[in-house]
Amino acid sequence: EEIERETAYPDGRVEKVLKNGCYLVFFPNGTRKKVGSDGKTRTITFFNGDVKQIMPDQTVIYYYADAKTTHTTYSDGLEVLQFSNGQIEKHYPDGKKEITFPNQTIKNLFTDGQEESIFPDGTIVRVQRDGSKTIEFNNGQRELHTSEFRRREYPDGTVKTVYMNGRQETKYVSGRVRVKDKDGNIIMDKKL
Repeated sequence: EEIERETAYPDGRVEKVLKNGCYLVFFPNGTRKKVGSDGKTRTITFFNGDVKQIMPDQTVIYYYADAKTTHTTYSDGLEVLQFSNGQIEKHYPDGKKEITFPNQTIKNLFTDGQEESIFPDGTIVRVQRDGSKTIEFNNGQRELHTSEFRRREYPDGTVKTVYMNGRQETKYVSGRVRVKDKDGNIIMDKKL
């Protein structure tokens, strides 16, 4: 890249204007700035190794050298963080967050306090604001966890509920109901 002109300033800055229309500014602390020929693309390389790029569409890409993390902010407000371990976080303008972990589990954090995790095997866990949890397994089974009970629903229609006091109740599609006490003793087993 040929230099068209070079200017040294009293504060120690040096500015180089290149023939291709780009210009470079070198600061005394080691930071350097490059402005593209379009005047909109800017790259600042800081003395500590961090790099900030500003694209023509105002997208800002900031690389944190020590953490090996990239933080991209788009003009629509979406922010994407990429960590060195492969984790990716998306922070949406409406406050929603989506985290993709290295094992490809995806966790969504909603603005109303709800959470949803989608595991690589297809299992989905949803947590409500009140702490209750719904788990949908890839085999068609479903669990509901509340502060009062845990209930598992099977694809054949069988429903097994375990209450916090230890009592268990199983309802079968045939109409049979079996109830066990906290010690596992059957206290009722009949068809209704």
